[in-house]
Amino acid sequence: MTQHDRPAPSDPPQRGAAATVFAVLRRQRGALVRATAQVVGLAGLAWLLLTAAVFACSWPLFTHMRNQRNWYHYVEDPYVHDHTGLAKVALGTLPLFLLLLGIASAALQSACSRAVTAASTVRPTGVEAEPGAASGRTRIPALLTVYTLRGLITWPLVPLAVVAAHGLFGYHPNGRDAHSWSNTLLTCLLVLAVLAAVLLRVGLALAPAAAAAGLNARTALRRSWSQVWTRAGASRVLALTLPAAALCALLARLATQVALPARPAVRHLLADTTGNFFAGYYAGILAPVILGLLTAAALTYPFTCTAFATLHDRLPASVQPFRGGRVRGRQDQP
Repeated sequence: MTQHDRPAPSDPPQRGAAATVFAVLRRQRGALVRATAQVVGLAGLAWLLLTAAVFACSWPLFTHMRNQRNWYHYVEDPYVHDHTGLAKVALGTLPLFLLLLGIASAALQSACSRAVTAASTVRPTGVEAEPGAASGRTRIPALLTVYTLRGLITWPLVPLAVVAAHGLFGYHPNGRDAHSWSNTLLTCLLVLAVLAAVLLRVGLALAPAAAAAGLNARTALRRSWSQVWTRAGASRVLALTLPAAALCALLARLATQVALPARPAVRHLLADTTGNFFAGYYAGILAPVILGLLTAAALTYPFTCTAFATLHDRLPASVQPFRGGRVRGRQDQP
């Protein structure tokens, strides 16, 4: 075979998405471990301080419970405390905890996206990275906006369906017949609302990775939707999202069970320190849950955020970003 008859050298085959994710985790493990430890540690400290502030604001409720318990004990009547006031305080402060969760998630997603970019971009020696490609501080507001918009689009569907069902059929629709048509319609409405919420959540799963790549919030949501609902995108995102959600829930459950011995310790410590049994009781309930959530996040978030960044980097978009979406760093692959 002459030199002119030799075939042209072809590019090496592109590595699969799963292999790329594990390669990034292996090559960038030091940076990812440091980022995860910093984000989870600071988030845990902030969660503790915020919970302490909520308990301090709720102290009059704990004092009222204690006084009521002492009075019923004095008159020798059984006492069942009313936790409605605490439920209202929890609902009122829930946006603060969601904001904290969004900040932590944005910081981890930004770190994982930078790791994917650093692992997949080969630069000659002495050539520096593009300006802004290695810094995630300017991406945090866009990521927070994406998380907020995605939550507002996805999660209100189920409560709205419940309110609509109760408005149409009442809180006890035809209770004499458990298999009546109204109960069937109510069940179908709730199932459809949950299914629609899940489909919306899956369709916007890549939006944080798109925002971390430099797109603004609106463009990131559109880009995620166009990437996911394709022949290749839907199967890959579903294959990642469903097992990741199940694994996170399982790890959170296991970690909470392992941390259950901390419940009586926290309960007795706070009750003996403050002299209020109810403050120690609720703090003991929350302590294992917080530890379980932090453990599950530390073990699953680096993998899922890296996988979402890799999928966003690989999947083509059916639509191009409109004006206002600035892309930093590497362009999307065709």
